[in-house]
Amino acid sequence: MNKSFGGMLVAGALATLLAVPVLAAGEAQALGPGAAAPAFTATASLAGKDFAFSLKQALAKGPVVVYFYPAAYTGGCDLEAHTFATEADKFAKAGATIVGVSADSLARLNQFSADPKYCAGKFPVASDPDGKIAATYGLAMMPPQKGVTDVHNKPVTHGFLPRTTFVIDREGKIVARLSSKDDHLSPDQHVQRSLEIVEKLTAGRAP
Repeated sequence: MNKSFGGMLVAGALATLLAVPVLAAGEAQALGPGAAAPAFTATASLAGKDFAFSLKQALAKGPVVVYFYPAAYTGGCDLEAHTFATEADKFAKAGATIVGVSADSLARLNQFSADPKYCAGKFPVASDPDGKIAATYGLAMMPPQKGVTDVHNKPVTHGFLPRTTFVIDREGKIVARLSSKDDHLSPDQHVQRSLEIVEKLTAGRAP
């Protein structure tokens, strides 16, 4: 059986193994609305090309949506990336920057960021292999699990970050945290909720 991690919302042993422990550990001390968003720089990929992503530089342009996800090329993460890519123009119209963060290697992210089925070159995805960036946001990384494969049936050997989205205003304050565990959100709902929030920020309304 293909044990793709993409089924974070799929019932059964794999969901118990992967989704519950990481989210329970990762969400316990996660930063919430009103907290200052920790600044970070990370090696990221956009349309298959790597560069240094800076949260500070992105915030100078407007709100930023930082979304942490478990692994590229797994079902839920693929849906989330595809949905962000589909809605990217709306985020841009609202003046918002999107950046995904996972423990995937840069080589893997170069493929994922350029893949027309997923990121499609619409937004960057950053590599956080040791979970250090995630930790500053109060998210704990789950260790790698044996036997987990991606949609291409290739082993996923890195740790997993809990699916959590932070919407940050241009002053660097977290205005919303969206959690698959606490808020019972599907991957695509992370996108729709964060879009609603940044559009309200642009309109000068409270999110």
